[in-house]
Amino acid sequence: MSERRGPGWVFVWSVLVLAAFVGIGVARPDALAGSAARALEFTTTHFGWLYLFATTGFLVFCLSVALSDYGRIRLGADGEVPEFSYPTWLGMIFSAGMGVGLVFWGVAEPMTHYVEPPLGRADARSAEAARLAMQYSLFHWGFHQWANFAVVGLAIAYVRFRQQRPGLISETFRASIGDRAGGSLGHAINVLAVVSTVFGVATTLGLGVIQINSGLGAVGDVAFGVAPQLKILGGITVVFLLCSLLPLESGVRYVSDANMVLAAVLLLFVFFTGPTDFITAAMTNAIGDYFANMIGMSLLMTPYTGDDWVERWTIFYWAWGLSWAPFVGSFIARISRGRTIREFVLGVIGMPVLLSALWFATFGGSALYFEMFDGAGIGDAVVVEMSSALFATLDWLPGADVLGVAMLVLIVLFVITSANSATFVLGMFTSRGALVPSRLLRLSWGVIQVAVAGVLLLSGGLAALQTMSIVAAFPFMVLMLFMAASLLKALRDERRQRELHEAIMWERMQRLVEAEEARLEAERQAASPLQADAPPQSREV
Repeated sequence: MSERRGPGWVFVWSVLVLAAFVGIGVARPDALAGSAARALEFTTTHFGWLYLFATTGFLVFCLSVALSDYGRIRLGADGEVPEFSYPTWLGMIFSAGMGVGLVFWGVAEPMTHYVEPPLGRADARSAEAARLAMQYSLFHWGFHQWANFAVVGLAIAYVRFRQQRPGLISETFRASIGDRAGGSLGHAINVLAVVSTVFGVATTLGLGVIQINSGLGAVGDVAFGVAPQLKILGGITVVFLLCSLLPLESGVRYVSDANMVLAAVLLLFVFFTGPTDFITAAMTNAIGDYFANMIGMSLLMTPYTGDDWVERWTIFYWAWGLSWAPFVGSFIARISRGRTIREFVLGVIGMPVLLSALWFATFGGSALYFEMFDGAGIGDAVVVEMSSALFATLDWLPGADVLGVAMLVLIVLFVITSANSATFVLGMFTSRGALVPSRLLRLSWGVIQVAVAGVLLLSGGLAALQTMSIVAAFPFMVLMLFMAASLLKALRDERRQRELHEAIMWERMQRLVEAEEARLEAERQAASPLQADAPPQSREV
């Protein structure tokens, strides 16, 4: 199949929508922030329950498919070898999927829950508050989040490598809507996926920039505010645009490998130089609490108290994951050729969650230990400036200055990986599914991502990033429900075709066997009269 790499209508309409958003944000940032806040209130008030049901449903769907007979289906030709080694594959998944967010929230979330316990279920800054903080942090970065990515990634990988169709979001609906997937309805689906992806990645870029600003303030006395954040965003833009010009194998792959090596070194250093026994105990306890309370946390609302904690935390995380799903899912699909469905699901949902648990236990657990037993003041720092939590924790570890610089480098690498990967995915979406989008197209999407991130920073910083994630994710969440149903239909169709093919082959074999038996019987019958007429001595011989 030849791939057309030029941009089409999806690119034009997506750019128009995003250009209008950027224009309004630059001209009237306060009005944009107000409109987004009203949209957020409407969405969470009337459809907050749907975020919870949908995300939980995606997790159940992925596990059911992986553990069924469908799990043996290969995302590619039967017997095809995976393109990347298992460690490299996992590293690219983890870097693209959770890198910046995990570094940002690894200390900030547990400490925030410690200071303000979830749903008022414990006294602030108590031992029970610390336990709930670790439990909910692991929940928000656990199986549900990665199930969002797995649904989209599995659907795209299946149609791209199994059915040999373009790797577009619209193509995942072909089993349900037929040829309309290539028409105006398919274009509308792809435009929605592009817009959702841009907002999701812009949120991550914004979080990364905010934390880099905090880190520079900790190690270099740089002021914290929108102006320095825009300068940081500009500097990172130059680097990741240069990286985006390289092929996937030598661009994202090597930066991703560097990410994982540096992250592993920092993780091990903090684990062994920090309160190791406390970290291991906190992780064990958090995993137990997570599994024991997973169903209750997954479907928790607060209709009797009117508390907005679920909207501010759980629904924000699910919406952020949903807005990232087109990007991360497509990128994971791009690097997963040759994997079986079972291997894909267990690799995407299982291994990153274990790494997330270890990360939160190491960094968040260390922060809780220093706060509870050494009076570190990290909780007060989080109240003043949430993004400062990580660097406030590093101050209590050996070699804090070097550690702070290394962490800044890690954050920058994670931001570059996420932005660079997104340029590939957005290029694929807007060039009719080409696996290698043109350099000009990737550069264009890099600039657009940065512009949207800059507008969100101007419109309210962290609050604007969270608000836009939830609002932009809602329509794509609805699409994902139909996407999962379409994927299941495609898998059933393949199984029916395989069973029909096997039945036909079995029938043909039966006919061949029956024909062979009839031929042998005919030969025996033809030979019988000759044996009857033969002389006695011939019979004896």
